[in-house]
Amino acid sequence: MTFRAFIHVQHLLGTGHVVRAAGIGRALAARGVEVTLASGNTIPPTLDTAALTVIELPACKSPDAAFKRLVTLDGEDIDEKWKSGRVKASIQAFDTDAFDLLLTETYPFGRRQLDFELTPLLNHARAKARPPLIATSIRDILVRKKELWKEQWMADQALRYYDRVLIHSDPDFIRLGDSFPFADTVDHLVRYTGYVGGEKRPDAHGTDGEDEVIISCGGGAVAEGLLSAALDAKPLSRRAQDTAWRLLIGHDVPDAAFDGYRKHAPEGVIVERARRDFPELLKRARLSVSQAGYNTVLDVLIADVAAVFVPFAQENETEQTQRADALERHGRAVVLEERQLTAEQLAAAIDDALALPHRPHKVLLGGAARSADILVQDINARRTGLFDKHH
Repeated sequence: MTFRAFIHVQHLLGTGHVVRAAGIGRALAARGVEVTLASGNTIPPTLDTAALTVIELPACKSPDAAFKRLVTLDGEDIDEKWKSGRVKASIQAFDTDAFDLLLTETYPFGRRQLDFELTPLLNHARAKARPPLIATSIRDILVRKKELWKEQWMADQALRYYDRVLIHSDPDFIRLGDSFPFADTVDHLVRYTGYVGGEKRPDAHGTDGEDEVIISCGGGAVAEGLLSAALDAKPLSRRAQDTAWRLLIGHDVPDAAFDGYRKHAPEGVIVERARRDFPELLKRARLSVSQAGYNTVLDVLIADVAAVFVPFAQENETEQTQRADALERHGRAVVLEERQLTAEQLAAAIDDALALPHRPHKVLLGGAARSADILVQDINARRTGLFDKHH
């Protein structure tokens, strides 16, 4: 019997959310599930969605890291008419088939600004003659809220609507309770899948990366401080000034700014655009310096390389700081707060990281495949009347 899955995803600034959602979709498709991916923003052209049916909802994004507003791709604030159209589009997309699974990415543990759309979608799904299994897919760390009632609301929504909560982390490193005060109330819904990602990338060219300090910044849109400090830190490091430093700058950084970094680079510092072989470079490196986004931290853990994390912490962002702190507690990294970032402090953090005793840990991977296995098992159990969300 063929199962059908509907995945709803909304990325607002970076692309990590849709990358994870598509990865789970591909894993479900590999198990014979027919997968529809409904995306609320433009899907990156590099993302493999060939095995999925993609539905593009009316697109929106966040104009900045505050995540206080939603705007169209043209930068116009969304209004009630736009919201009404988005709700209609989501429900129409869900009605294109008789779905056995509704999987929302992040919501209700984030994306509360999409509640105008997702609560109607959940109610519509629940009202079906044969309601689907309803699950959510969340990353390892949630963004803490200043108002506790917002986190209580997340737990209440999960208890009201959801059959399963998939957490894409290694529970030996990070558990839901590390960033969510109501973890105990939803614990019976939770399954840890391991990290989603870590697929094989192209081999690194020649000897690139060999014993180097690799400085990376993801897309680079919010990494100016890290890039500037790294350019001046090399001669200040006692343990790493004798090797090449490679500064990888993401494609969100304009060409003019990129050229400026290149011109400012001292001898022994290579400046180039971000590379697809980044994970392979890390496996050869002496040290990684980066922010602490989900995908970068995963690459660092897989490479088992010494690391300095300078977590992005502007506005109300807590996610990267909590992720970096968890790894520091395990002796796997040194954390330098963004507000303390200078060339001198970065050089000192690099020296401290290189002095850490090596503590290898085989990080739990295969999150997409494990997610698919859990979901297919749950759908089967639901079909046969044996599903119990408490077990």
